Amino acid sequence: MLPPTSIAPIRLMTVDDHPLLRDGLAALIRPQPDIELIAEAADGKEALDHFRRFRPDVTLMDLQMPDGGGHEAIRAIRAEFATARIIVLTTYADEAKAVRALKAGAVGYLLKNAVRRELLDTIRAVHAGQRRIPPEIACKIAAHIGDEELSEREISVLQLAAGGNANKQIAWQLSISEDTVKAHMKSIFAKLEASDRTHAVAIAARRGFIEI
Repeated sequence: MLPPTSIAPIRLMTVDDHPLLRDGLAALIRPQPDIELIAEAADGKEALDHFRRFRPDVTLMDLQMPDGGGHEAIRAIRAEFATARIIVLTTYADEAKAVRALKAGAVGYLLKNAVRRELLDTIRAVHAGQRRIPPEIACKIAAHIGDEELSEREISVLQLAAGGNANKQIAWQLSISEDTVKAHMKSIFAKLEASDRTHAVAIAARRGFIEI
C-alpha cells in the first residue's frame, strides 16, 4: 500500500542507546517519502535536549537507557510539550512497563520484534492522532485493569527481596523501619494475591514490575 501523501513529511526522532538499532531504523525510514528522520538521541537527557531543539512530530523511545531511562524521558518531554507524540519501542512485552509508559505520556507501544511489519504504519497512525498498542499487551492490561497497583516503594521493597535481602537488610537499604518493610510486604501479597515472598517475586517478575 502506498503511504499517504502529505504537504510536509512526518518529522521523526529516534531515541536508543544502541547505534546499530538506530542505524537499522534509519535504513527503514530513509526510503519513505512521507517520513523524515531529523534527530537521533542515545539517552534520556539527550532526548529531552534534542526534542527542545528539533521539535519532532513523532518520537520513537527505548525504555532501558543510561542517563535517564525512557519512562523518565517521556515524562520530562510531556511536562514541557503536552502534545508530544511518543511511541515506545522496546523488547518488554509485560503490561507493567506498558502501563507505566502510557501513564508517563506515550501514545504508542511497539515491540522491537515487530518493527519491520508495523513500524511505519504505527508512526503514521500516531502522527494522525491515533493510539497504538499491540493486541497481546492490550489483553494483558485488560486482564489486570481492576487490580490495585504496586506503589514505587513496594516495587523497591520487592526488587530488594528478589535479590535475596532479608527484611532487616531491605529496611537498612531503604532507610525505613523493619516494621514498615513487613507492612509493605503484607500489602504486596494482598495486591498480587501471592502466598509468600517467592510467589510474590515470581508474579511481579512475570508482570514486569521487577527484574530478576
